[in-house]
Amino acid sequence: MKYGFVIDNRKCIGCHACTTACKSEHEVPVGVNRTWVKQVEKGSFPDTRRLFSVMRCNHCTDAPCVSICPTESLYIREDGIVDFDKDRCIGCKSCMQACPYDALYIDPDTHTAAKCNYCAHRIDIGLEPACVNVCPEHAIISGDMDDPTTEISQLLARQAVKTRKPEKATQPNLFYIDADDVSLIPTATETSKDNMWGSQSYGVGHYSKEAEKMAFSSGDVISEVMRTTKVVQNEKGDDLSIPTSVEVLMGKKGGAKRVYDTPDKGILWGWEVSGYVWTKAISTGAFIVPFIAWSTGTVAFNNISIWAAIITGILFLALTGVLLVMDLDQPKRFAYVLLRPQWGSWLVKGGYSITAYGGLLTLLAFAFGYGWSAAIPVIMWITLGLAILTSIYTAFLFAQAKGRDFWQSPALSVHMLVHSVMAGASSFLIINLFSNYESSWISFLVYALITGIVINVCTIIIELSTTHPTNDAKMTVKMITSGRYKNLFWFGAMIIGNIIPALLLIFGDTDLVMTICASVFVLVGIYITEHIWVEAPQRIPLS
Repeated sequence: MKYGFVIDNRKCIGCHACTTACKSEHEVPVGVNRTWVKQVEKGSFPDTRRLFSVMRCNHCTDAPCVSICPTESLYIREDGIVDFDKDRCIGCKSCMQACPYDALYIDPDTHTAAKCNYCAHRIDIGLEPACVNVCPEHAIISGDMDDPTTEISQLLARQAVKTRKPEKATQPNLFYIDADDVSLIPTATETSKDNMWGSQSYGVGHYSKEAEKMAFSSGDVISEVMRTTKVVQNEKGDDLSIPTSVEVLMGKKGGAKRVYDTPDKGILWGWEVSGYVWTKAISTGAFIVPFIAWSTGTVAFNNISIWAAIITGILFLALTGVLLVMDLDQPKRFAYVLLRPQWGSWLVKGGYSITAYGGLLTLLAFAFGYGWSAAIPVIMWITLGLAILTSIYTAFLFAQAKGRDFWQSPALSVHMLVHSVMAGASSFLIINLFSNYESSWISFLVYALITGIVINVCTIIIELSTTHPTNDAKMTVKMITSGRYKNLFWFGAMIIGNIIPALLLIFGDTDLVMTICASVFVLVGIYITEHIWVEAPQRIPLS
């Protein structure tokens, strides 16, 4: 048994009855939707067409939202319905990043994730989903696709159908008859803060207080129309005044434009995520860098160096945990990641690696404090493994976020590991201002930092210049290098974060002022880079 949907666009009239029925059935708050109708105008005036596409959860066979959910809040039933349990949800928004179809949202009332669940409570008692019952044209067909006697099974057998983003290999169970790619592909049309039916608020949930609110009074709307009005001539040569926005809407060049859509959810993972990646890099680097020196016999450590490494690692690991909890919409449930784990999620694996890494750093402190010389090498090697895992696990978490194509880069784990080395070396060079390390240790740190900068620049070049398989990833690269983030990337990440520090270290050698300035610039550059890498892919529309 496998339930699915067919949307027959030959019949859909865009009445939004399905949206209304869904809101009523599930008491969905204003500003968010489980089901909505996207409308696109296509063609050149007067030869135009309005396209309607019902958007909702695709109830994928290989659902990425289920794979990434750390607490089994999302799960696949035996009948193929992807359902959710809001009582287990911690509001991490990972499922929203993983869904390629923009089907999930954070409920502003419960502060947990929510989505279409196929009206599972109705299915269990033999009823159809509310949207199917209410559709006046029978444009939404539901049922068991494995049963050849059902209408949906027969439609799929004889009609040509399309799915959204088949390249994601999620095996979606939502099919469209007579679908148009202009409507199904999110990047085929530009998103807009407002539309011809009136503006909507957006950014509900965790970032609602920061989201822009668009609300025009009737007078404002009239003023806006008058402001954009221009004089054109009809076929008879008479002057006609029409809004330029309408001219664009009708596709003067034969293009397409969205005229009705769900509100934009905004940036889901904000500065807290960028910050936790940064603090995590410092924490893990604070151990990895001195471990390399210790294991190669490059430097003979004193107690100050040892305790600086342990204290820095624990302190910034604690900050990492604080930022992770701050990003949750249900912060009181943060322990669910450890107590109710879904082991396929890298958020769970990361949570356990952070916990274990912190525990080993604490154990290492006891080992040095009480002189357990025989145990120290063993603890050091085990701690190294946990430090590396803690450093790079976010790259695998991002890879599970299938909705963001740019995060699928295989170089992302190298990117994060190199940042850890750079952050660790920079931290010790700054600490040198207060402790006066031996010259051999300073020379090693300078060498490690220069090497890290070179590898980091090469890694960034690879990430941005490698041929990307999808248009979404290409758009993200363009946004970083020549679009919205170009100044921040070239000046902040590259010049301040890499080029200037490299020059200061090369020409300043081990000079105290030069090394500290270079270290500060490197740490600033790492944060800027992570901020861009986290935020830019989220600006690509998913629906």
